[in-house]
Amino acid sequence: MVKVSIVVPVYNVQKYLRQCMDSIVNQTLKEIEVICVDDGSTDSSGKILDAYAAKDSRVRVIHKKNSGYGHSMNIGFAEATGEYIGIVESDDYAELNMFETLYEVAHKNKLDVAKSAFYLYYSVPKERNEKFEIVSKVMERRTICPSTDFQSNMEMVEFYNMKPTIWSAIYRKDFIRENKITFLETPGASYQDAGFNFKVMALAKRVQLLQEAFLHYRQDAEGSSINSKGKVFCVCDEYAEMHRFLDEHPVIKGRLEYVLQRIKFDSYMWNYERLGKRYKYIFLERASEEYREGIKNGTINWDYFEDYKWDTMMKIAEDPVAFHTKAELRAQRMEIHWKKEYERIRHSWTYKVGKCITITPRFIRRFVRCVFRHGLKYTFTISLRELREGKTFE
Repeated sequence: MVKVSIVVPVYNVQKYLRQCMDSIVNQTLKEIEVICVDDGSTDSSGKILDAYAAKDSRVRVIHKKNSGYGHSMNIGFAEATGEYIGIVESDDYAELNMFETLYEVAHKNKLDVAKSAFYLYYSVPKERNEKFEIVSKVMERRTICPSTDFQSNMEMVEFYNMKPTIWSAIYRKDFIRENKITFLETPGASYQDAGFNFKVMALAKRVQLLQEAFLHYRQDAEGSSINSKGKVFCVCDEYAEMHRFLDEHPVIKGRLEYVLQRIKFDSYMWNYERLGKRYKYIFLERASEEYREGIKNGTINWDYFEDYKWDTMMKIAEDPVAFHTKAELRAQRMEIHWKKEYERIRHSWTYKVGKCITITPRFIRRFVRCVFRHGLKYTFTISLRELREGKTFE
């Protein structure tokens, strides 16, 4: 009997794919099947998958034309035969005991979902893992029903605002099938995890969260801004799907509509910050329109917001032009500030180290990113090492 079906969506990840697949086929839980969905890869990803399938009968490969992440996931879930379904994305990798641990917890407690913490994995400038916990010790391994067990509005907001991380969990297959939970099949790979996670948690009756971390979530490409016109409103499409889902489930809608509007605000603001400059305002206009509609029909409730977030939401609803203008001015002031810092640091460092290093704007940008990601102590350690060796740190 297959205990866990592991779905692996794949698209042009030849660089990381072997590390991912090795971490799956060598799991301590042997009663698994691995369903790899190749979404029309143009590199050698497909051949790598076929090689694993030839060596291990538990590995199945589905090759298809490129149609996006959501479609790939729906195919993988539809093909699953296991008692539970897990996900490993093809640029990540798992601890070898991940699925054995999750399955034992889920099977023993008859859970719909068992979800764990995870690691933020950095391979540059030095390989490093940071544990990202999703639950406190008080709530750890307690069986909860997310839509009914929380005692306050903000407890519900905190839970449903938890990072989706759909790949750090396993899901009971019959629960997924009976409730017809699927991914939205929008192009590309944008935010489909948010809608899937919301539907799962809204419908699940038995969920446990674990403090242990197993999945290593690669961060090497994180933090890039969105400069594709086709992806500006993908997050809006995903939340429209969540609203449609609530309309189909009136009882759940009564419990979670205010919560959905609140977590949508956070997602929209996160998306606004990531957008390229040319698309920021057109997205803000859309957000403003949705906020006004929510205020008008009473689906946005102050009780579910912190005061400062409520004020921000109201400003966007009332005058998106003014909000965007002020935001751009703040960004410009920050840019001027860092330019001044650059001049100060350049003068100071050039004075101290002479001609052994070239200070460039790229150096400053990388230095600042390094501070935010790795901390000041670590940043100065690697920077000073470069200086001592007389290298150009760019």
